[in-house]
Amino acid sequence: MEGAQGQASVVSGRFGLWAALVLTAVTASAVAMEWYAVAAVPFAAAVVLWALYHVESLVLAVVAITPLSVTLKESDFNVGLSLPGEVLLAGLTVFALVRFLHQGRLPWPILKQPLTWIILIQLAWMGVSVLFSEMPLVSFKAVLSRVWFLVPMYFMLGTAFEKPWARQLAFPLYTFSLAVAALWTLYVHSQYGFSKETSTWVMYPFYKEHTVYGMALAFVYPWSIWAAVRPQSLVMRFIHVGLWSLLTVALVFSYTRAAWLSLVAAGAVYLVFAWRISARQIAGIVLLVLGGLWVTQDQWMRIFTKNDTVSSDNFSEHIQSASNISTDASNLERLNRWASALRMWQDRPHTGWGLGTYQFQYAPFQHSSQLTIISTNGGDLGNAHSEYIGPLAELGWPGLLWVVLLIAVVYRTGARAYVRMPEGSDRTLVLLAMLGLTTYWVHGVLNNFLDMDKGAVLVWMSAALIAWAGRRTAQ
Repeated sequence: MEGAQGQASVVSGRFGLWAALVLTAVTASAVAMEWYAVAAVPFAAAVVLWALYHVESLVLAVVAITPLSVTLKESDFNVGLSLPGEVLLAGLTVFALVRFLHQGRLPWPILKQPLTWIILIQLAWMGVSVLFSEMPLVSFKAVLSRVWFLVPMYFMLGTAFEKPWARQLAFPLYTFSLAVAALWTLYVHSQYGFSKETSTWVMYPFYKEHTVYGMALAFVYPWSIWAAVRPQSLVMRFIHVGLWSLLTVALVFSYTRAAWLSLVAAGAVYLVFAWRISARQIAGIVLLVLGGLWVTQDQWMRIFTKNDTVSSDNFSEHIQSASNISTDASNLERLNRWASALRMWQDRPHTGWGLGTYQFQYAPFQHSSQLTIISTNGGDLGNAHSEYIGPLAELGWPGLLWVVLLIAVVYRTGARAYVRMPEGSDRTLVLLAMLGLTTYWVHGVLNNFLDMDKGAVLVWMSAALIAWAGRRTAQ
């Protein structure tokens, strides 16, 4: 009690009044003289006080801020910086380090989990790759950004999830903020007749382009369905049905084929849990499907190569174009990026070229026969477009191994926890986290977003929720 009273006195009484007056004067003077860095001082002071008094709610506030953070197109820092989200994530990471140095306490229950071991080993390998990187500074910055995603969203939020209110708020905070970004996007898109051509950029500055926007929409879509159908008051049902309707329209007009397909995969995972299909049955189904695809591979290749439907405003044609590997420039460019990544891996199979370096190093590995009308040598149009092949090129075979193990342990932890947990909202949230992650990892075949706060917050937040469920059911 004495400590609490001592802390309270810092921001109360005359001291608090004078501090507020000084900060107001500093801000007004800085804005008048266009010293905008100085004008940020009150904001920084408020954030520091917030962290000192209630860091759990600050972490959740960052979750809410992330969809509305403004993405910078050009950044010498090369980490896909967005403001203020990533600044707050970096600040929380520093705060966590300072608190550890002061208190000397680590979140041992989280650290003892297999899921955390995989995450830490993966992060350690990224750190080792800096030593072998073709561009050490780029790789160091990429590793640093991964740290400031993981510390707040997995470790700090994982601790916050011990409290029921934190678990209940995580998904709605991100989703309602995303709905604001969706309203803005649909408004801008309407000025261009909702055309497919303009769908790639109308979500800027909140989202860099339509694939990451579609990924976020698909990730929270299962939660929006549950929020709309669960028992609740008439007013809340009206709000949640409206939210679901908005996300549906936004998802359709995102023209993101991978996001649409990822929801089909999430639906299949939902049926696995709803019908209580065992792991042995799943393995049998997977083997049967893979065997069928292997036997009929020649027929499938003929279908793919003969499909000349390109992406367009027509939704039916747009879906059909997903299997066009003969004339669709977007699909062909992905094949070009993947082939380049595989050649990079063959050149450095064990250590890779360094985290974050693909887009700067892949140009010499392109073959002229695979170049498309949208190919570039400048490294300015994204990376390997895959959460699996990208790590292979940048981190060697261990990079892909740790991704696969991460996915396996996440689902193993989540599935065990779901089976053991009693009926209730917590159990449902664990399932929704797995469904959201399903949309992400399926989408990850064609794109990768873990180097962006928009994707990293969703992935590590969901992993933290599943880790919490694993701890709870292990007790």
